[in-house]
Amino acid sequence: MDLRDRIAAATKDAMKARDAARLSTLRLIGAGIKDRDIAARSEPGAAASGAGAATGGQGVGDDDLIALLSKMVKQRQESARAFEEGGRIELAEREMAEMKVIQEFLPRQLDPSEVAAAVDKAVADLGAGSVRDMGRVMGELRARHAGQMDFGAVGALVKSRLMG
Repeated sequence: MDLRDRIAAATKDAMKARDAARLSTLRLIGAGIKDRDIAARSEPGAAASGAGAATGGQGVGDDDLIALLSKMVKQRQESARAFEEGGRIELAEREMAEMKVIQEFLPRQLDPSEVAAAVDKAVADLGAGSVRDMGRVMGELRARHAGQMDFGAVGALVKSRLMG
């Protein structure tokens, strides 16, 4: 079952269970997916490259959806942090609850030791030896581990591995 089908099934289940909070979050995800599909169709060359053809005419693929969901999680984390700093605990809790629903559809996150091993493997596989190779290493990690790690935090680890 692909990601779209899993989200659609979860939305139906939330409707049947009358789980308003979960349903609201799932509908936000659905709206984000529709926006991404529309944006992909309007991009120059989308028809020529077959943006919908690879997914059976359904729009963007799972990799793009994982990126969208990762972005949504990051937005919720930042919002929750801002609400906590502002003393709005109830709003921070709502953001955290939304984040948990979104994370259900993301691949399992790698733990720090797995991230370190993935970085070491990418550096070794590419023969990267200096900071100039950082872009190649990050690209390789994104290709291998999309949605499984926070690439903002991984950048510092890659840089430290390449510098010393």
